[in-house]
Amino acid sequence: MDLPLIRLAEVDSTQAFLRRHPHLGFCVVVADRQSQGRGRQGNRWESAAGKGLWMSAALPVHPDLAPGLVLQRAMAAAAHVLDPGSRTLGLKWPNDLVAWQGGRLVKLGGILGEQIGDRIILGLGVNLTGAPEIPGRVIPPACLMDLGLTSPPSIELAAHITKLWMDLTQEFQPPFQWPEAGLAIRWEGGQGTCLGWETDGRLKVAAADGIQRLSAGEVVGLS
Repeated sequence: MDLPLIRLAEVDSTQAFLRRHPHLGFCVVVADRQSQGRGRQGNRWESAAGKGLWMSAALPVHPDLAPGLVLQRAMAAAAHVLDPGSRTLGLKWPNDLVAWQGGRLVKLGGILGEQIGDRIILGLGVNLTGAPEIPGRVIPPACLMDLGLTSPPSIELAAHITKLWMDLTQEFQPPFQWPEAGLAIRWEGGQGTCLGWETDGRLKVAAADGIQRLSAGEVVGLS
C-alpha cells in the first residue's frame, strides 16, 4: 500500500506537523527545511534546505515489536535504502545512523518514534549533502556526500523508505553495529562492557554492579 505523501517547503518539524494533524491518518510528510527539527533527548537537529532528508511517517502500530526494536529496524531499513550495497552505513545504539570516516565514528542521521492512539509516528533526519558544524561532539556530524554516497531526491527516498517501514518484520543487517560486544563504553551515570544488543532493542552491559539492560530513554551520552 502506497501512503499519501505530503511535501512542505518549510515546517517547524515534520514530527510536530503530524501530531497537530491526526485527521490526516496514515501518511508521509517530507519537508525541504525544518525550522525546529529535534533529535533524541530534545536535542536540536539542524535541517537546512536542500541538505538532507527530513521526513515523518504516520503508520499503523506494530503490536508484536518492542518500541526500541521498531526504531532499530526502521533505521536499518533506511540504511538499506541509502546504502544499497550495505558497505558503509551502520547503526549506533539506540537509533543513530553512523559510519567510519578517517578512523572515527561520524553521525549521519537519527530517528524518533512516538505512539499516538493507533498510529506510530516515525521521524527521520539524514544529512545528505551537508552537515552542520557542531564543535565538541564526541561523534561529529557528517553527510552521505562526504562518504562518496549519492542519493535520489528526498521525495523518492521517503517513498522507498516508507514502503519498507510498512513491514518491519523484515530485518536488514547493516555492516556493523556500535557498540559491539566486548567494547568498553560509558554514558552519563555509568560505564561497563557491552555484551550485545538484545532482541527487544535494549543494550546488554556488564557493569560494576552486575548485568544491566539499558533502554533508550535512560541513556544519555553513550561513548
